[in-house]
Order: sequence, then structure tokens, then C-alpha cells
Amino acid sequence: MPAANAIVVGAVMYDPKVSLIWDIIKGFFEQQGCSIDCVFFSTYELQVDALVEGRIEVAWNSPLAWVDAQRRTGGTCRALAMRDTDRDRVTHLIVRRDGGVRGIKDLRGKTVALGARDSPQATLLPVHHLRQHGLVANHDFVPQRHDVLVGKHGDHIGGERDAMASLEAGDSEAAAVLDLNWAAWQADGTVDPNRLGILSSTAEFDHCNFTVLDRFPGDRARRWTDVLFRMRYDNPAHREMMDLEGLKAWLPGRTSGYVALAEATEEQRFFDQSGA
Repeated sequence: MPAANAIVVGAVMYDPKVSLIWDIIKGFFEQQGCSIDCVFFSTYELQVDALVEGRIEVAWNSPLAWVDAQRRTGGTCRALAMRDTDRDRVTHLIVRRDGGVRGIKDLRGKTVALGARDSPQATLLPVHHLRQHGLVANHDFVPQRHDVLVGKHGDHIGGERDAMASLEAGDSEAAAVLDLNWAAWQADGTVDPNRLGILSSTAEFDHCNFTVLDRFPGDRARRWTDVLFRMRYDNPAHREMMDLEGLKAWLPGRTSGYVALAEATEEQRFFDQSGA
């Protein structure tokens, strides 16, 4: 049972490290006199259910889970906080430099490797981006999905790795990859930028946020954010968790970066048929 007056937070177990991350966060909150309890979910759909039904108070939501929560609550959720790295992301369409694809129009009739069907960055947004440039999935190009751990909304990056492998093997002419992953894979030698390059990039979008319902009390919201924002990357006690979670600072939540994803879900009828 949650501790008395503890703020109940939900997170999705997309990787075993999630448990360690939240052990560290919970310990810090306890030290600061703000008790929290963590509930782990196997999918974001289950987490959104729990938030909407009031079984958790704060949800560490993917961008798609944020859009779903807004859809189910009439647009009344609030975003309390997010990572610095959640802001202003883009997805790149990567191509082989010797593959003959020089512009988006060259993808007509070609195969585009995507991530899991519920990945905002590796499926929903790049399909939306291509449509804005006149290419419709299953009509103007062949979408090749890699449905790794559906329900995790692409957090595990496995689908993007498979998409990149497809491109390198010549089984597709382009692959959708989040900018952070593209940069990391160049740095660690996973990809060779002499062989692969960026064809086009989506408009900027935001990634995860801590979501609450509109009825979440203001005093509890202030307690939560006040403590969260005390975490500092230059403090060795905080750095391990922040490195694991991929950030250097917690920032106030904002919602302006989810417009394109909301449009993509409607355009692709994602919540009607769970597909792109």
C-alpha cells in the first residue's frame, strides 16, 4: 500500500534500468520530505487507464500516451515537467549515400523502414512528415514496420535499430531514426556517416512528460515539481539517475510540441485501428 499522503507515480518498464532509476528518484524525494510511491506498468495503455481512473496521480508518459490521455479527458490534462532532452526533437529519414535517393520525392514506390507501430518518433511522425510532402503510406511508398515491444511506444529503440539494419542490408531505401539515436550511433560507431546520411527531418516535436489530471491538487503539484527541480546534474548523487534517464536538467512541462503527433494519430486513425 502507498505510504500515507504519498504521491503515486506511474512509469512503464521499457527496460530493467527503469526500476533503478525510480529507486533513486524515490530515495531523493524521501530525503526531501516528499513521499512518493511508484507503480510500474508493462504498457503505456495500462498506465493511461490508471491515470484516467485515478489509480495513479502522476504518469511519466510518452508523447503518444500524453495525446491519448488528452483525448480521453477532453484535453484537460496538465504537463508538470519534462527532461531538457524531451524538447525540440526531430526524426531523421536516413538513406544510403550510394542509394540514389536525393530527395523525398525519390521515395515514391520505395520501401521506408519504420519502428514499432506505436512509436511516435519512428512511425507516426515520419509517416505524417512524408504525407505532408505528398507521399501517402501504402499508396506512394511501402511502410516496413518493425513491431518490437509494442505498448512501449518506441522507448526501447529496438524497432529503430531493426529499421537501420534493414536500410544497411538493402531491404529498404530509407529508415526513420530519432535524432538522439542517430547522434549516439554515430558516436559509438554503430553507423557510418560516410555510408549513410540524412535525407530529411521532421518538424521539431517534444517527447515525454509527467502528466496529471486537471483535478490533481495544486499543492501536491507544487510539492512534486519543487523537489524534482532540486535535482542537479553536477551533484554526483543525482548524476547516475540523470545519465540513465538521459537528461541534464528537469524543466517545466509544456504542451506545444505535441500538435503534429496529435494530427498524425487522427490522420492515420491510430486510436481507431492501432496502426499507421
